[in-house]
Amino acid sequence: MNRLTANPVIRISASSTKMAGRYASSDLINLMTKTLLPNTHAIEYAQRMNKVLDYIDQHLDTPLDLPTLAEVAHFSAFHFHRVFLAWVGETLSDYLWRRRLEIAAVHLAANAQASILEIALTVGFGSSEAFARAFKRRFGCTPSAWRTGTPQRWAEELAHTRLHHTQRNLDQRHGNPDQADAVGLLEDTGLNNLEFKMDMQVKKLPAVRVAYMRYTGPYGAGVHRFWIDTFLPWCRANGLEGAGCYGIGLDDPGVTAPAKCRYDACVEVPADFVAKSPAGIADLPGGLYAVGDFVGTVPDIHLAWTELLRNWLPSSGMQADARPCFEYYPPKAKYTQSTGVLECQIGLPVRSL
Repeated sequence: MNRLTANPVIRISASSTKMAGRYASSDLINLMTKTLLPNTHAIEYAQRMNKVLDYIDQHLDTPLDLPTLAEVAHFSAFHFHRVFLAWVGETLSDYLWRRRLEIAAVHLAANAQASILEIALTVGFGSSEAFARAFKRRFGCTPSAWRTGTPQRWAEELAHTRLHHTQRNLDQRHGNPDQADAVGLLEDTGLNNLEFKMDMQVKKLPAVRVAYMRYTGPYGAGVHRFWIDTFLPWCRANGLEGAGCYGIGLDDPGVTAPAKCRYDACVEVPADFVAKSPAGIADLPGGLYAVGDFVGTVPDIHLAWTELLRNWLPSSGMQADARPCFEYYPPKAKYTQSTGVLECQIGLPVRSL
């Protein structure tokens, strides 16, 4: 239960238009596989580096030095800095700085009861002053201003999403193939009133063992293609067709650059299941979750998350907890290909205020 416990509500818009897995970048992995290394070697490198990035997210409140992380990856400390830079595209120090501040930004938005000092310590800063200086350099405002502006950012995001939906429906109605999305939002789905249809219930869920693959890049069509072209074929080849699946966005594209956003495509497996490359095994943590049924198109999951965080959470007596959000696709979940409408459950980790 120790891999996917990094960011609190980072998955919010991370889950926007989903379905995908992690590796240095799916494009980079493909390039490495075809040109530099045999497939199994490239996969081994990717899995080791993924393990390091997960370790970082789980230990942001501790000192993270190069020898420790090299040991996690089972790489030479002497060469690890260059290996990390080559695979991640950032120096280790730059990556750590970015992750600490991005996680802090999400905590500030989601956990109104936590003090700025608490959040600073949670992500590894020694004082609120040092944290405030670094935060302003990264986001252009103080932590307090970021927190105060959260409702407006979410409201603007909702307005933008609904405007996009309206334009998309007009494009479809007037037959504009260049502007209309391949998967449309039909007027009779009632998704403009989605906030009134999400019946959220707080439940205690058990931990779940999954096999997973990771995608890195902009959420949306890339995530969907990852499921269709990569993860679901792997599931079928390994006898897992029909099992429940989870989608877990590891970053918030409102905070993290789209090219650096990560997403895990997961499938439920037995405790003794041995995953074949390129997949790995992980435990999704159990505990209290706010769970609601979603019916709509893939892009509208983003709207559901925003409504959940903007409207339901503040009035629920709960706050977001530092476990991953998820989208769960039950074995018998329906999907209508002609409209793009699907069924899933969304789950937000919570604890009492």
